[in-house]
Amino acid sequence: MSELRALRDAYRQHKAQILQRLDQATLAPRRVRALLQALSQHADAALCALAAHAQLPPGVALLAVGGYGRGELFPNSDVDVLILLNDESGPDHEATLRSVEQFVSSCWDAGLEIGSSVRTVAECLAESAKDVTVQTALLEHRRVCGNAVLVDRFAAAFAAAMNPQAFLVAKTLEMRQRHSRFEDTPYALEPNCKESPGGLRDLQVILWVARAAGLGQSWDELARKGLATPLEARQIKRNEALLGLIRARLHLQAKRREDRLVFDLQTNVAETFGYSSDVTPEGRLALRASEKLMRQYYWA
Repeated sequence: MSELRALRDAYRQHKAQILQRLDQATLAPRRVRALLQALSQHADAALCALAAHAQLPPGVALLAVGGYGRGELFPNSDVDVLILLNDESGPDHEATLRSVEQFVSSCWDAGLEIGSSVRTVAECLAESAKDVTVQTALLEHRRVCGNAVLVDRFAAAFAAAMNPQAFLVAKTLEMRQRHSRFEDTPYALEPNCKESPGGLRDLQVILWVARAAGLGQSWDELARKGLATPLEARQIKRNEALLGLIRARLHLQAKRREDRLVFDLQTNVAETFGYSSDVTPEGRLALRASEKLMRQYYWA
């Protein structure tokens, strides 16, 4: 238990240092991705240490999936982990499951709040065929530690099973349904910077569809393929960075996972960007700090 306590203390201390840098008013939006990647890499190191502590057998692999899989871990987002098992259930299967259970328990004991799933390669393919949300999360998988051969086998099977056209249709329908939940407007008074139309999720949909079709995994790759101009790629990256920094600051101000720019948090978030309210010489309020932030948000 003392080892887990040491891991927990080290994890929390280093994470706090990264979050402190995220909260600096002088931080340029273009720097946010590097800090989100630093949070992701910090979680990687903690998971590897915990896997060793739980003595996960060599036939098991840990995969980061979802946002964590693409290396963007927001301050209070779940650390989504796929624990990948061999399809063959040998005599050591029960022992493997016990060590997996111990690993998940030790993650929570160490203060690492993971969202975990335990599946074989065949189960992953079956679940992704039934649910486009699972398929999307697995699309962005990356190996954290464990059996590299097993991960390669999964990656090859997943790619072979992918139908880019069907994926496009499913994600387009999903996006339209999501937009309708937010009244089909990016200009809500309390927008969700992740889910609302024009938010981060819409940008992710474009990259997911491109990735599924083998057209690229980044805006720069899409520009090189002629699917966007270099200017468009730069504009998208700049606006994506601003939306990402707003989301990160929301998490920090709310001290929980919060993606909505609710009225109660707009002023606090605006002040973390260095905005302050303007007052006329007569002492009347001319422009609130929150209004300055929301103008930047809507523009992005």
